[in-house]
Amino acid sequence: MYKRKIFNILLGRLQEPRRFMQVLLGPRQTGKTTVARQVLTEVSGRGHYASADEPGLKDPAWIEQHWNVVRTLPIEAQGALPQRLLVLDEIQKIADWSEVVKRLWDEDTANGRAIQVLLLGSSSLLIQQGLTESLAGRFELLRSMHWSFSEMRDAFGWGLDSYVFHGGYPGSASLVNDAERWARYIRDSLVEPSISRDILMMARVDKPALLRRLFELGCIYSGQVLSYNKMQGQLQDAGNTTTLAHYLTLLEHAGLLGGIAKYAGEAVRQRGSSPKLQVFNTAFLSALSDLRLDQACRDPERWGRLVESAVGAHLLNEIQGSRVELFYWRHRDQEVDFVLKRGDALAAIEVKSTARRAHPPGLSDFQHSYPRARPLLVGGQGIALETFLSSPVETWLDF
Repeated sequence: MYKRKIFNILLGRLQEPRRFMQVLLGPRQTGKTTVARQVLTEVSGRGHYASADEPGLKDPAWIEQHWNVVRTLPIEAQGALPQRLLVLDEIQKIADWSEVVKRLWDEDTANGRAIQVLLLGSSSLLIQQGLTESLAGRFELLRSMHWSFSEMRDAFGWGLDSYVFHGGYPGSASLVNDAERWARYIRDSLVEPSISRDILMMARVDKPALLRRLFELGCIYSGQVLSYNKMQGQLQDAGNTTTLAHYLTLLEHAGLLGGIAKYAGEAVRQRGSSPKLQVFNTAFLSALSDLRLDQACRDPERWGRLVESAVGAHLLNEIQGSRVELFYWRHRDQEVDFVLKRGDALAAIEVKSTARRAHPPGLSDFQHSYPRARPLLVGGQGIALETFLSSPVETWLDF
């Protein structure tokens, strides 16, 4: 069980007296359904699972049908919590789902029914819209992000190089010895459903081909700063910068590609900065390239990009739902790869894939501008990459 932390949190919350429904968000194939089924085994016959991702059209009545199944389940004698548990997967695919859930939840509350509810979703933008519009004060949120190095190592015995190249998708682990088959699986079974089913079917996208090309561009330039004007120059029929920024937001909410803002100490300037493109999983970068793992290891430039993207993906996944913010920093010809901020705590991170000087000039310049920041060199002569990828992000801000 490699999402044990999430499992323990969920089980603990569901064993409390009924106060809030639980919502578990995250990209496809990151273990949400597996965790939910593991929780259901603890309920021992008093739970019910249904997925809106199954074939066939579903309307809001589908939710009520499954809710009523749980209402008819027997109640154990005292001491067995949760009394009854309903798990609804891919709930965002039901029209007006949040209004129906609100009505049914409030009915159970008014009638004293001890039914716990766990909602799962892979489109965080649509789920969060429903939560804030209809379910305010009735839910708690958890996130299941892409698998970490520690999880892939413990589950499949992966070494550092394999994780940097293949990323954190457990379903792909059995395919890594067949490079072409592995790449097809990532592209066809993970990336394409995330785009076509979690974005294009769930949100208004006037130029689907542009969104796909933007994702491909993000994989090519992962770890690099690219202005929206430069993106327009790279993409045909790119429209305006507002469209590109919107599409990047959709890709980020699907757990595919993020745009990291520049750290400037001022929120207004951060919002107006050129984004640093960053994949959520290095599997995307590798699957769209023409290199195998052994070839990438022999190419210092490509490997350096992969290492930096692996660090960025680790940070981007770790900060989801936390108080930590992630930035990059650039001033004139000096740059810091990543900046972590939590309240007044700052950490500046420079990533090196080869042994170089212990304190790059960018870190020195950043410290000069922000003396309270903690400088961190990852790789090279600094913190071992394996150590960094195995540590919670909060570790580097607790000093």
